Amino acid sequence: MLNFLPDLHEGHAPITLQQLFGDALEAFDAWEDERAEPMVIYEDHVVPISAVFESMHDCTDILPRTLAEIAADALARNPATAEVKIATFGDAACIATALTEQRRLYGEAAIASFLDHNRVDKRRPA
Repeated sequence: MLNFLPDLHEGHAPITLQQLFGDALEAFDAWEDERAEPMVIYEDHVVPISAVFESMHDCTDILPRTLAEIAADALARNPATAEVKIATFGDAACIATALTEQRRLYGEAAIASFLDHNRVDKRRPA
């Protein structure tokens, strides 16, 4: 996939990428189970939130309080990440990437299980 997002400069993200990260974090927070991965819009391009999170892994900028609260709320729902401290965009991005991947796999497994359970098997009597 082509990446339309701006690059970090010596660990610092441009303000547009920081704002997009905030949008992605809010989309993650609102993501309902078993729905497709949320998307955000950057310069007329639709980008999955996982791409935004991955682009911010190495960002050393301090996470603003409002975004830190959103990240803390999202993490509080996952017992495995309850004790994690988030100080930078990079910290939040690494955790959000892992949670996004976990959610994506959970959704795919649920769909596969549903299809397997409800498949029509011609070999079995009705």
